Amino acid sequence: MIELVFVIVVIGILASIAMPKLWVTRDDAIVSKGRAEVSTIRSGIATERQKNMLSGDASYPASLDKDGTTFGTIMEYGVATSTKSGHWSHDINTTTYTYHLGDGTDVVFTYDKDTGRFDCDHTVQGCKDLTE
Repeated sequence: MIELVFVIVVIGILASIAMPKLWVTRDDAIVSKGRAEVSTIRSGIATERQKNMLSGDASYPASLDKDGTTFGTIMEYGVATSTKSGHWSHDINTTTYTYHLGDGTDVVFTYDKDTGRFDCDHTVQGCKDLTE
């Protein structure tokens, strides 16, 4: 019986040490996912401009959305929108896109169709995490 209690105590100690590390790993994964998506979006904008240039038009895409799909113009499948952590949300009537980090922080990106710039405010830590 004493051995059983000892095993339960050891498992409890290990769990209390491991759980915080697992949560940090999850947050890191959300940031990594966001970084990859920001890079993909920027690459898609450049690719669309190159397609336009081949047809004699040097402009950037007028919109990143297509048929109600966020980033549908520049990505083959676009992305699903949600306010959950690790997802994008977007108001179709604006050029701002919000990436929701796991700690409740939202990073707002703005698309400028004249310059092709897709960026956020670099004074915000979440923006730094996703772009630097």
